[in-house]
Amino acid sequence: MIKLNERFDLDSISPPGDTILDVLDERGWTQALLAKRMGYSEKHVGQLVNGKAPLTENAAVRLECVLGSTVAFWLRRETLYRQALEQERHTERCDD
Repeated sequence: MIKLNERFDLDSISPPGDTILDVLDERGWTQALLAKRMGYSEKHVGQLVNGKAPLTENAAVRLECVLGSTVAFWLRRETLYRQALEQERHTERCDD
């Protein structure tokens, strides 16, 4: 049973970038190669991977074309990540 007042562990929140890195590792690709194939700068791909830049629908389409899976998969990963971050922020405000 889930306890409603149990703190959410921020370390367990993983951005979609973790999945991207897993796929890159499996294929032996670099972030630079992914950036080139997606038509993005290396900086932007780095921000996507680190969860600093949101994964937009445009990025999800490009990821589907370059890495596979579906647009829905990538957008769902992003939504769950952002919701978890917001929940953590809310929990921190409630604890103050």
